[in-house]
Amino acid sequence: MTEVRFYDPSFCPAGGLTYSVIVSRYRGRWLFVRHHGRTTWEIPGGHIENNETSDDAARRELNEETGATEFELECVSTYSVTTDGETGYGRLYFAEIFSLGPIQDVSEISEIKTDIFRPGENTYPYIQSCMFERIQAYLKSRKE
Repeated sequence: MTEVRFYDPSFCPAGGLTYSVIVSRYRGRWLFVRHHGRTTWEIPGGHIENNETSDDAARRELNEETGATEFELECVSTYSVTTDGETGYGRLYFAEIFSLGPIQDVSEISEIKTDIFRPGENTYPYIQSCMFERIQAYLKSRKE
């Protein structure tokens, strides 16, 4: 069983953060990425590198995976995912993207798409659903 929990954005777990995940909108549509060799879609994001903050990782991953060049980025929550007794922590962000360029050659992403709904074939369906619900609650609290 997998459990997803959300915490205050400033919460920093003792073991540190591993991931930055960015739920993104471009021209009023949600943005998704597809990795090389996969047929499923996911939210942009990735590992926080050594000597990199979660904010820096979010900016880097968003640019590498989507080609986003101009965007506003907001930290929404720290989160945890527990699977088979192992817990990992990350930060969840929301990005409003204003401009997209080409996907970088170093990216593991083969394709991006935008849609008004989440695609049916998600790489991590339960986790991505939880993250979308958290972002939608956040946007609603901002009166969007």
